[in-house]
Amino acid sequence: MEKESNKKSRVLIVGATGFIGRKIARASLAAGHPTLLLHRPDMKPQEMEKVQTLLQLKAAGARLIPVSFDDHPGLVKAVSEADVVISALNGPTMASLQLKLVDAIKEAGNVKRFLPSEFGTDPSRMAHAIEPGNVTFIDKMEVRKAIEQASIPFTYISANFYMAYSVGCLAQLGKVFPPRESVVLYGDGNVKSIYLDEDDVATYTIKTIDDPRTLNKTLYLRPPENILSQREIVEEWEKLIGKELHKTSISADDFLALIPEKELFDQIGIAHFYYFFYEGCLANFEIGEGSVEASMLYPEINYTRVRDYLKRYL
Repeated sequence: MEKESNKKSRVLIVGATGFIGRKIARASLAAGHPTLLLHRPDMKPQEMEKVQTLLQLKAAGARLIPVSFDDHPGLVKAVSEADVVISALNGPTMASLQLKLVDAIKEAGNVKRFLPSEFGTDPSRMAHAIEPGNVTFIDKMEVRKAIEQASIPFTYISANFYMAYSVGCLAQLGKVFPPRESVVLYGDGNVKSIYLDEDDVATYTIKTIDDPRTLNKTLYLRPPENILSQREIVEEWEKLIGKELHKTSISADDFLALIPEKELFDQIGIAHFYYFFYEGCLANFEIGEGSVEASMLYPEINYTRVRDYLKRYL
């Protein structure tokens, strides 16, 4: 008979229809965890793609739990069925919904680990962020404060920069495919950032949930071969297509001057790109006490290299 200590943790995922949430759900199932997916019971016809994602995950073995965030007893019941809760919520209501989730986890009292919706830049290092790019960081720090005040065991995932939004377009704002003629470099293009394949983010996330080394710590995802400058990524693409791109450069001042003329979503994107490509906020510090690094903890994970990610665009 299997010993209790060897049983897979039950994982409840909130936000499993989102970009990273669905990947975390698939990784949880692939790792053999009993996987529960919380979703709103009042989903609308215009959300059919999300519904289909839920049904696909259900067919793969997940169990669906319909609960409204306004139903506190229902939330408490849902989290009481899990050992680990992972939030992959995003958008303007992310903080308020997660605070309700924190209250439910605190009341249930059985959750051994909560991973709030972070999966990007470490918000604790972004107190200097300018508006409107600072809103995300403020919201995430509010949730962190509530988690720690409630004495809920946690792991924070700092996943840096998703390749789909950076490598796949050579970091060209508003683009999704890599250019084949010309490219804009931020400054001299030599500032280092850190890039992650989204499926690798999900794999590392699930790997950490039962690991005592990551309990009450920040897990930084820093695969060493993916710590590159924008210029180095461009050069990798040029090698693959056998062609040199025409390069122009935009200064930090000129880049920030773009903010007022853009819509809010693009304003936030410009602010974040400024931190990544001019300040180098993802790679310009050493990991300190209270933090661990994923590729060192889990060297068995063969993470996707930038060059290999780019090959899918050929």
